[in-house]
Amino acid sequence: MSVKTDAFWMPFTANRQFKAEPRLLVAAEGMHYTTDDGRSLLDGTAGLWCVNAGHGRKNISDAVYRQISTLDYGPTFQMGHPAPFELAERLIQYTPDGLNKVFFTNSGSESVDTALKMALAYHRAKGDGQRTRLIGREKGYHGVGFGGISVGGLVNNKRAFGSGLPNVSHLRHTLLAENAFSRGLPEAGVDLAEDLQRMIDLYGADTIAAVIVEPVAGSAGVVLPPVGYLKRLRELTQQHGILLIFDEVITGFGRIGEAFAANRFGVTPDLMTTAKGLTNGSVPMGAVFAADFIHDAFMNGSDATIELFHGYTYSGHPVAAAAGLATLDIYEAEGLFQRALELEVRFQDALHSLSDLDVVKDIRNIGLVGGIELHPREGAVGARGYDVFHHCYWQGNVLVRCTADTIALSPPLIISEDQIDQIVSALRTAIKTVG
Repeated sequence: MSVKTDAFWMPFTANRQFKAEPRLLVAAEGMHYTTDDGRSLLDGTAGLWCVNAGHGRKNISDAVYRQISTLDYGPTFQMGHPAPFELAERLIQYTPDGLNKVFFTNSGSESVDTALKMALAYHRAKGDGQRTRLIGREKGYHGVGFGGISVGGLVNNKRAFGSGLPNVSHLRHTLLAENAFSRGLPEAGVDLAEDLQRMIDLYGADTIAAVIVEPVAGSAGVVLPPVGYLKRLRELTQQHGILLIFDEVITGFGRIGEAFAANRFGVTPDLMTTAKGLTNGSVPMGAVFAADFIHDAFMNGSDATIELFHGYTYSGHPVAAAAGLATLDIYEAEGLFQRALELEVRFQDALHSLSDLDVVKDIRNIGLVGGIELHPREGAVGARGYDVFHHCYWQGNVLVRCTADTIALSPPLIISEDQIDQIVSALRTAIKTVG
């Protein structure tokens, strides 16, 4: 297949490298992509952490067709249509108690910036407008809006774009050498949550609006929270009137077992950002789940007052909402929110079988998320990870993701045990081959 590639400026891609040797996907079904040269490629990444129910789900495409044929677009500024209302009611059946309000966005980046704005506006509505400091975490990824890159902790996402938002601080990350090759949540590092107390002591609790963390960080190379870490953050934020935001863009919709990481870890945040698996990656859509008390703080003044001056042209888009409803039907009918728990030990054992390879520095896993960190080559950070990704794609017929020298795995939740073995076998061959 001949495709002109010059005009499209690709995101998060080494464009010149890619266009010299394009990797093009032309079809997908179930656990597999079809490449432009006719190969079947096992999807080890659920697209980009989003196709949790597998590819080519006909009831999603049928629902999208019906909706776009009936109502292609309807505004949600001072107007409405049924689909997002129905989807919101369905979604809150899966959120932790108290997170009963849903604000629709179009991506994880928009969800994060929405949640940050909600947090700041909430404190102002409560008469605490001096609470303007936002706290993120080193190695955190919260999308590419100015709010998200400001609270995020990945230097390459920041360096070219100026100083970002003011009044932003960062907790230390939880990737500790002593936790190498942990199976599931690591034991060491709960004390890192006390970084928040240090910031409270330094800046004053009454200046801090919110803390945002990923329950499990993906873009940094699968970084897990130590046992008790998230609960300690919850205790400190509640004690000092600080909002806690969970960025569940990758962990939401069954990725680590249960609908959300908040459910699995038994920690309820005040705001929760989602996207990706919400529509199985079929149509762009995100959602922010807000605690009732946050929503209610805005519901003052005249009934004609717009309570929150924020939104997007496509918030609650009818076609996206139809895709979301059909996706939920699949998750429910096939029990996919529990699937990651059912396969967790099998997936874990398969990943950790790679620990005998000399270049493997660490292996991290929970649910159906895995990270295989490789020792970098001297003077060439990221080169070994890219070479493994490249080999898997061209020779192993498996799609994995590389983030620097960590190979990240997040396969669709419909994966079989044999397909887990196929991914790990391809990785073993690739790692041994590229050296």
